[in-house]
Amino acid sequence: MATSTSRLVMPVSARDHLRGRLTAPLTLVEYGDFQCPHCGAAYPIVEQIRHVMGDRLCFAYRHFPLARIHPRAEPAAEAAEAAGAQGRFWPMHDILFENQDALEDADLVLYARTLRLDVARFTEDLATGVHAPRVREDFMTGVRSGVNGTPTFFINEMRHDGPYDLESLVQALKEALPSGRSSPSSQGVRR
Repeated sequence: MATSTSRLVMPVSARDHLRGRLTAPLTLVEYGDFQCPHCGAAYPIVEQIRHVMGDRLCFAYRHFPLARIHPRAEPAAEAAEAAGAQGRFWPMHDILFENQDALEDADLVLYARTLRLDVARFTEDLATGVHAPRVREDFMTGVRSGVNGTPTFFINEMRHDGPYDLESLVQALKEALPSGRSSPSSQGVRR
């Protein structure tokens, strides 16, 4: 069983990049780093969790680039934000995790082209660091929430300190499901 020792200091809101409804009974927040191999391993697990939990889950991704050990993590986070400014955060998020070994500036521009972004606007955003404050804000809310590595997950605002394999996270989410909302024991039972 996971022990939660830290609380999310900034609750999930419309400010976040969300997959799922903000009003879902469960929230899963990941503080991640696009260059982190552990985050790369967690990426398909989160996708499976989203499928398993369906509309009961709202997933939010927040940036926590560990720039000292992953020098391309911060530019990748800014690239995701630049894509987000054009309504394509999640497709860029997915491409970045699927291509963790290719995060140089030329790669980021290639991904922007692949997503049919306004490449001139995208490259200008990266060159001027227009999205750096958002990345820093995510990082600082993570620090204040007790994040000290990646990936770090929060379930309904409480840090999940257990394993982040599929079974462990799904079980922790089911345990966090508010009472009266399709309990794990009632799933699959038709009346």
